Amino acid sequence: MTTFNADQMIAAQKANLAAATDLSKTVMAGFERVVELNMAASKAAFSESFSGLETLLAVKTPQELAAVQASLGQPVYEKSAAYGRHLVDIATSTSAQLAKATEGKMAEAQKAFTTVLESSLKNAPAGSDAAVAAIKSAIEAGNTAMENAQKAAKQAAQTAESSFKAATNQAEAAVKSALTKVKAKA
Repeated sequence: MTTFNADQMIAAQKANLAAATDLSKTVMAGFERVVELNMAASKAAFSESFSGLETLLAVKTPQELAAVQASLGQPVYEKSAAYGRHLVDIATSTSAQLAKATEGKMAEAQKAFTTVLESSLKNAPAGSDAAVAAIKSAIEAGNTAMENAQKAAKQAAQTAESSFKAATNQAEAAVKSALTKVKAKA
């Protein structure tokens, strides 16, 4: 029979606390990057708004107004697209770091659980071979299901990222085309 080991329990709790601390640091680092991005975008937007207003106030003819309006739209669009790309990059990299850390901890926990279970099964009473085999089979099936779920989650994340990039590229092309038409009319 397996006996309770307080030292192992304390060590496991310390390891879990360290893992939670690391995950929290990763989340906070991602949050800090988003805040920094938003601050930079806000500063740039204020500066460009006043600069654009000064340019509009200097306009003297309707043709100049049309040209200024067309020229002001392009940088705003480009900066918005760049902001979106930066935001996706932050989310993707933070998510990847969290997934990597989580996978590592899950593998450790799974290994520890399997070790404890196998140790317990070694001390199973005589004649329980069928039950032990069924338990081992269930553990293997559970491990396989966990691996398949992790693979599916990775594939879904990759598909979502690819779809977002494709949609962003299509939107960029549409806006560039529209801006080119506006400039041609001006």
